[in-house]
Amino acid sequence: MKIVLRQDVPKLGESGTIQSVASGYARNYLIPKGMAVVATDGEIKVAEHNMKVRERKVTRQEEQLQSIADKIAGTRLEFVARAGEQGRLFGSVTSAEIAAQLAEKTGEEIDRRKIQLTDPIRTIGEHEVEIHLVGRLRPVIIVAVEAEKTEEDESEEAEAETSEETATEPEAEGRDTTTSPGEE
Repeated sequence: MKIVLRQDVPKLGESGTIQSVASGYARNYLIPKGMAVVATDGEIKVAEHNMKVRERKVTRQEEQLQSIADKIAGTRLEFVARAGEQGRLFGSVTSAEIAAQLAEKTGEEIDRRKIQLTDPIRTIGEHEVEIHLVGRLRPVIIVAVEAEKTEEDESEEAEAETSEETATEPEAEGRDTTTSPGEE
């Protein structure tokens, strides 16, 4: 059955597109919820006209947002979070936190819903995150997550540094360094 979508439907299409779907899906779900209408000749003409208007609008928006996209593309955001032994975070880095730090670093307010995370970031390392500004304008930023140093890590590092310092000092105590062991 051919339908015209009245709103964006995930995994099906954007508003105004003409799609072929199963009759039951259209009659029992899409049409009653107001997400689509049956594709008649009149509806198809209206949909085509609306698509042209929408394309012009998106093109205009892309031109306006291009400077923002250039400004944030490749930006590196760094987060420090508590993590376990295997590099898994106890919490996560969410799109809201990314949006807040991006606004702080670049001065550009980005809606958190435009930051595309399939799941919140829960591991240490670098993650590429795509930002859907409008249409095909999708800059990528880099989110680097590091483990927060705990008191145990800091004390271990301090012990390691002191043991390295003592190991590099010559052990001249009580030995005559002018003669070799075989010369005695």
